[in-house]
Formats: sequence, C-alpha cells, structure tokens
Amino acid sequence: MESLYFEDFRIGMEFTTPRRTVTEADIVNFAGLSGDFNPLHTDEEYAKNTIFKGRIAHGALTFSIMTGLWDKIGFIRESIIAFYGIDRLRFTKPVYPGDTIMVKIKVTGKEEKDGRGLIILHNEVINQRSGVVLVCDAKLLVKKKASCSL
Repeated sequence: MESLYFEDFRIGMEFTTPRRTVTEADIVNFAGLSGDFNPLHTDEEYAKNTIFKGRIAHGALTFSIMTGLWDKIGFIRESIIAFYGIDRLRFTKPVYPGDTIMVKIKVTGKEEKDGRGLIILHNEVINQRSGVVLVCDAKLLVKKKASCSL
C-alpha cells in the first residue's frame, strides 16, 4: 500500500495488518534492550506460579510490535512526521511466547495541527484466538500533500 497523507485519511477507514508470531527470542531480546528482566517475562518457574501460568511478553514489547505491524502495511511509511501521543492504552490479555498477533486499525479522528495533519487511530491488537490483547488510540502527525517536503 502506498503511504497516505492527511487528506487521504477518512474517519471510519479501517486497516488490518499482517500477523506476526511473538517468539522466545523477541522476549529475551526485548528484556536485554529495555533492561526489564522481571521474572514474569524471564523466569518460567516463577511465572508458572502467577495468574498467567507461564511467562508472558512485556506489554511494551506488544506495543512495539504493533507499531512494526503498522509499517508492514506501509500506509504511513513516507507520510509520518512524528508519533504525537497515545491515549487509553490498555493491555487486556497476556501475550505468550508463540502467540500470533495482528492489528485492526480504525481512523477515529483527524485535525489540522500547526500546519500539519494529526490523525487518531484506534488500535486493537488481536491474538490467534480472536482475543483482544491491547487497545489504544494513537495520535500521529502526518504530512499534508501540499507540504510533502517536511
């Protein structure tokens, strides 16, 4: 898909990303990168005795994979200026090693901001069991067609 610019986005537009499996390596690498070695993510024996009955992915990892899946569809690859913010972020279910996730995206708002476009994307990250594991509203600054050189 080609990149969309502010003028191209319509409230109500929907997108679906490809799927991605969250691996053991993802979790270990994210722990190393972030410095978050909480045993809930890194110690199977500890995690077996929690409400999750096993290790789970970091919520921030799931969020990061969500943004990577946005890039897979390419709809903002060339038009994004900046990640402006996130509202109503909730981790609603755990993501386990081996889970496969995808993102359903809906444009829920748009406005002009300082000569640029601000779009609001409602995101639902869904696992292979059709369970919603993360929801949030992302605010992104995107280029307008008249200002593509920004």
